Amino acid sequence: MKKYERKFEQFLWQSRYLVLFAVGASLLGALVLFIIGTLDILNLVFVTVQYYLGFSSVDLHDVIVTDVIIAIDIFLIAIVLMIFGLGIYRLFISPIDETEELGASHSFNVTSFDELKDKIVRVVILAVIIEFFRAVVEIKFDTPLAAIYLALSVLALAISLFLMSWHKPK
Repeated sequence: MKKYERKFEQFLWQSRYLVLFAVGASLLGALVLFIIGTLDILNLVFVTVQYYLGFSSVDLHDVIVTDVIIAIDIFLIAIVLMIFGLGIYRLFISPIDETEELGASHSFNVTSFDELKDKIVRVVILAVIIEFFRAVVEIKFDTPLAAIYLALSVLALAISLFLMSWHKPK
């Protein structure tokens, strides 16, 4: 029976390589998002040049902030995918030699699921804050009550960031 148990345990140990599918998909998704974000920024540069040369009827000031915020959001999501992919590779397969030389504080050096989760959550919260900022830029304040709601939202956001700063990653 020990022979079968050992074979089964070897099979279970080798099954950790299934994680490579998630690693590959995460890195591929990050690459796609980096390309999309870069093309969005390049398009914004093109639109800006057209605007200042007088070839565009679109008012640049109406779209530039929103477009930059969207590009930043796309880049942040790509970073989440990279941290996830490289983190689970390190946890399941092997440490990455290049990141080991950079020290334990490097974003890709994770030693537990909790640490991986903490790093991902921090970037996701930053992406949510950026998305909140984009939504605020597009809001038209018609009443004083709307401005009060905005102030309360910003206050809640500031308090949550303050509380997050209390929890330092290990």
